[in-house]
Formats: sequence, C-alpha cells, structure tokens
Amino acid sequence: MTIDTPKTQVNLTAEELYNFLADVKNFEKLMPENTSKFEILGDEKFLFALSGMPEIVLVIKEKQPNDKIVLGAASDKLPFTLTADISETGENSSEASLTFHGEFNAMMGMMIKGPITTFINTLTANMAKL
Repeated sequence: MTIDTPKTQVNLTAEELYNFLADVKNFEKLMPENTSKFEILGDEKFLFALSGMPEIVLVIKEKQPNDKIVLGAASDKLPFTLTADISETGENSSEASLTFHGEFNAMMGMMIKGPITTFINTLTANMAKL
C-alpha cells in the first residue's frame, strides 16, 4: 500500500527543512492534536501514539542531505516507511511531500488506510506552517 500527500510549500530552504526533519525531536511539532504520547528514544528514533492507536516506533533509515529523509518502523510487525521528499523552490522556500509505503494484508490495509492518510496529511499541513 502506498499513500502520497500533495506537495506543500514550506517557508524554509530545502537545507533548513531537511535539518528540521533530520532532528527527530522536531516531529513532535508536526504531530496531530490527538497525539497521546511522544518520546525520544535516541538521536534517530522516536515513539509516538495517537489516541486509540498502538504505539509506533520510527527510526531514520536513510538520509540524502537536503533532498530526502526516510523513516521506517522499528518493528517488523508492521513494516512500513515514511519518506519525506524535499525540493528547493525559491530563495527561502521549498516544497515537500510525504509517501507512506507498507506491506500489509488486504484486511489490515483497509483498516489503516484512512487513519494513515489523515496522519500523513496532518504532518504535511503542519510542515506548511513552519
């Protein structure tokens, strides 16, 4: 299952946005209001939970300076990645989109597609407010 968000304009350079996303502490600022838990587990690892959902641990899997950051599930139970693609659009602006990709059975996919879509759309919308 792959879910893409539309590109959103961010009032940061590509380098500034990349540096913001490369610091996992900053993801707390992007989380939706219904986040019930957020905890830093290391330099490249954090845990979060949304109300009514299980806790998820994300870890940075790949970094391409100023272009891309790939986060992945720390557990193999729900294998997925969340990729932020960044591109420079002006002197002090960039655009970003998020792509969620996971390998789930059809039943699990149907159950999580709505909440995941809402979640990554919220992350993208909150990036636009930076």
